[in-house]
Amino acid sequence: MDTLWDNIEKLSAVCRAAGAHLPDEELKSLQVGKVAEEAGEAMHALHGLKGLTTCGDDHTWSEVQNDLVGAVIAALLAMHYIDPTGAHATFDEILHRRTRRGREAATSASS
Repeated sequence: MDTLWDNIEKLSAVCRAAGAHLPDEELKSLQVGKVAEEAGEAMHALHGLKGLTTCGDDHTWSEVQNDLVGAVIAALLAMHYIDPTGAHATFDEILHRRTRRGREAATSASS
């Protein structure tokens, strides 16, 4: 079974091929924008779940989760576009740094 990053690399290759007519910097910018689009879709689904849309859309938590995963995939693709060889290591480094408080809290709670 492919790992998350194997799948991101394959999807990145497909997306880059589709955007081959665009300059690399534009592809990077468009992919960062895609993250915002996908996050907006998750927010729209949440509004629909709570009955806050004017278009009468009904949504479920499953749809919110689906859109959140879309945002995560878009973000990982954006990282891969920015640095194809270092995205995975950069992600791991940032994740480790940004989850420090959680690790510390878990350690102190178990002590």
